[in-house]
Amino acid sequence: MAGVNRGGSGAGGPGSSTLPPQELLEDLCSRFVLNAPEEELRSFERILFYVEQAHWFYEDYTMEQNQYLKSLTLREFTSLMFHSCSALRPYITHFDDIYKDFTTYKTSVPVTGAIMLDESYQRCLLVKGWKAGASWSFPRGKKNKDEEDCDCAVREVWEETGYDVSEKLKIEDHLEVVMGVQRMRLYIIAGVNESIPFAPQTKKEISEIAWHRVDELPVASNEAPSHHRGPTGLKYFMVFPFVTPLKKWIEEHCPPGLQRPGSPLQGVTVWKVKNMASGASGVSIPPSQATPLLPASTLRPSTPSTPISSTLTSEQLTQTPVTSPPEEPPGKAFRNFRFDFALILEQL
Repeated sequence: MAGVNRGGSGAGGPGSSTLPPQELLEDLCSRFVLNAPEEELRSFERILFYVEQAHWFYEDYTMEQNQYLKSLTLREFTSLMFHSCSALRPYITHFDDIYKDFTTYKTSVPVTGAIMLDESYQRCLLVKGWKAGASWSFPRGKKNKDEEDCDCAVREVWEETGYDVSEKLKIEDHLEVVMGVQRMRLYIIAGVNESIPFAPQTKKEISEIAWHRVDELPVASNEAPSHHRGPTGLKYFMVFPFVTPLKKWIEEHCPPGLQRPGSPLQGVTVWKVKNMASGASGVSIPPSQATPLLPASTLRPSTPSTPISSTLTSEQLTQTPVTSPPEEPPGKAFRNFRFDFALILEQL
């Protein structure tokens, strides 16, 4: 078989560490890249967003059906796609620049989401990322092309928590900060009932959902990054820039005469993945059984997948000669890139 050296024993099996075969990578390229709208194929920044979707599909679904396959980082997966797919192979020599340009571009894409407050206005709902050592954040994500801020917020909150905020979302109730060159807008959704059975709708993106006390969240400052941890040691890197304006918003919008519990409500976990190693399922926790948040040092650490080297060796990749890049290679940002559709169709 021409293409990627599978690196495992023939058929593979549970516990194996086999790289995806060329046929699979070409199929993913055809599904996610070649079938993208033509205007999206004019720049590598946009193309790699579709490669990223192919990576999610590979990690979330293909690996579940083929347990011998190896878990890959996005960079590793993208490199394999460039080496295995006829449409991308001519640009292998530019791969490092292409991927660097893509990661820079991603940090400029606006992010929107929501700050969900409980009925007491004392706690907010946060989600924890999938990877080991991930920090807490408000449910949020990057906007799609031409997507409205509010539509992105509704979509992202649903994907990460399973809750539809569309009826409660008010355009004027939002906070916005700029981190580096990235704009982040979060809509404030107040009065969310804590009995709602939160659960992410996507795989391997969220590992835990919990109510956190607003008064325990760290605020923005010029201190060292370690300051961006709460009193329990939990990490809130993507939260702290919003805390001070959020507290001000609560002071101004908290309903007068709101009945609050006699003692402050505690932060509690309402959903947590059962098996972090496989990520096969999660569990929603009824309010009566919700577990108080513990310091990070007392939580059972997640089991990260074993990565392969970010620099793939010649033994891991096909020995098929690399075709030369076009006579006029794409510019630094690759924004004028065009696929040769006639050649692609001929090769397919």
